[in-house]
Amino acid sequence: MIKRPDTNKQRLVRHKRVRAKISGTPERPRLNVFRSGANIYAQIIDDVNGVTICAASSIEKGFEGSGGNREAAKKVGLMIAERAKEKDITTVVFDRGGYIFHGRVQSLAEGAREGGLVF
Repeated sequence: MIKRPDTNKQRLVRHKRVRAKISGTPERPRLNVFRSGANIYAQIIDDVNGVTICAASSIEKGFEGSGGNREAAKKVGLMIAERAKEKDITTVVFDRGGYIFHGRVQSLAEGAREGGLVF
């Protein structure tokens, strides 16, 4: 019998390993990324106080187009950067969430950088 690997479980192990090394502070919060098959989500988190400062996703009301492609990820990156500027946040720590830095995750990061976030 062929056993298929649990890819989400493997991602969570990678995510724990990344989170052991990075943490968000009030001065430099963490930009967290989560991607599902159909959508992509981003949050800026202060881990010291345990607070989500701002968030953006492809399922929001004003979002146009498909949420599961690279163009949507770039739009979400621009949205999170804009919301971070409103809260006077310019530098963040990027948390790829256990995903490889490729495709939608990379597009979100490029959009956030274009929007003015530094990481």
